[in-house]
Amino acid sequence: MDKSTFFGKRNLPSLTISLIPIGFLFITLISVIVFSGADSVSEYGPMILLASTAIALTLASAGGVTTRRGLSVGLKRSAAQILPAVPILIAIALVSTTWMLSGVVPTLISYGLQILSPRLFLVITCVVCSAISVMTGSSWTTIATLGVAFMGIGQVMGYSDPWIAGAIISGAYFGDKVSPLSDTTVVASSTAGVDLFEHIRYLMFTTIPAMSIALIVFLIVGLNSSGEPATHSSGMLDALGATFNLSPWTLVIPAITMVLIALRLPTLVVLLLASLMGAIGIFVFQNHEGFGFYGLANSLWSGVALSTGSEALDDLVGTGGVLGMLPTVYLVLSAMLFGCVMIGTGMLSRMTDAFTRRLRRRTSIVGATVCSGLTMNCCTGDQYLSLIITGNMYRSLYRRNGLEPRLLSRSMEDSISVTSVLIPWNSCGLTQSTVLGVATLTYFPCCIFNILTPIMSIVVARLGFKIPQPSVRRHAHACA
Repeated sequence: MDKSTFFGKRNLPSLTISLIPIGFLFITLISVIVFSGADSVSEYGPMILLASTAIALTLASAGGVTTRRGLSVGLKRSAAQILPAVPILIAIALVSTTWMLSGVVPTLISYGLQILSPRLFLVITCVVCSAISVMTGSSWTTIATLGVAFMGIGQVMGYSDPWIAGAIISGAYFGDKVSPLSDTTVVASSTAGVDLFEHIRYLMFTTIPAMSIALIVFLIVGLNSSGEPATHSSGMLDALGATFNLSPWTLVIPAITMVLIALRLPTLVVLLLASLMGAIGIFVFQNHEGFGFYGLANSLWSGVALSTGSEALDDLVGTGGVLGMLPTVYLVLSAMLFGCVMIGTGMLSRMTDAFTRRLRRRTSIVGATVCSGLTMNCCTGDQYLSLIITGNMYRSLYRRNGLEPRLLSRSMEDSISVTSVLIPWNSCGLTQSTVLGVATLTYFPCCIFNILTPIMSIVVARLGFKIPQPSVRRHAHACA
């Protein structure tokens, strides 16, 4: 049979051939999740990506559409998007470790637990989980530790499990989404080619309205419920106080970091300075027995486990260090190679042309991005892969239509990072439902923030708020 039947015209792969590596990736990932569990994605993800890369390269070579120049261009484009995220991910691991050991995060947890109130429980739970996720950059850690504690407290107060889980998840994923320490935020901004803090600032136009509505809903539900004060937090407070020196002076570190962010210093510089301040704070504010400079270096590399006397807190105060971040780094680098081949062989271009050929207007482009992000979340079962694939699919389309890269990065975050927890077979959905003991489809309707955010992304795009007119941007680019 004629090669062109399979590989299309102009020596480019056909849509059918282009979809084979993606199909293999989706099916294999879903199989891993079903048979080995969500935690296996980080273990098997790099191997699956490399196998998908090999399949794409083999198909393209068989059809004669692979060129050294094409692969070189693909590698440059893919590396330019992904490699800047690697040192930032390592810096995030350093910040997470030093801020925990210096008492910054424990102090915030302590203050949060002290303001619990029955009728305001859902609102406070959402706000506290938001604050902790912003500081740690991890929704998973927040939910697996503080979230579990809030589940127990809320049950004693008489709240239903779905509403408690909804408040926890809404807060944790809000904080994760807007935190400069979040790996998904870093990946989304890097894939779209946007500065991290510029990306976070632009997120606020969709994130704050969605979160405001969520808090109002949680407030109404809480005010219409009857509950009694719970005393569960006292044990956690005692455990924190026995392990850390909970001083408001530790909050000087995040305060200075916020100033550095406001001054718009480079992201990596801010994170490295934040980790340096945290490291100094360990010796200034805390008195960890036998902890010296060797202990600090070892903790930064391999993490640390502290015993607080409270099982619910041990996982939170335990940090993974640089080694704990390496699985994410491996996954990102493997995705970079996959992106290199998909771009270099023209397969990604063929897919993008087929899916976006008729898209011209701003709202339809953002809507298609949101729908694609949701679809990728369902198909890949992993938010990192979804962010990278969606970013590669739409980056050139946004550029051709004069739309800002930060609009792409925001649309991806709105549709991928916060919705992964709503999909039962996604790694996030599987993990959080197991940790909280509430089925994904049971807590789904109560995750107000997660549901509203992708809708808000399309609404804001339709209104055109803070989105320059494409024609103006194209004209300005032509004049330049």
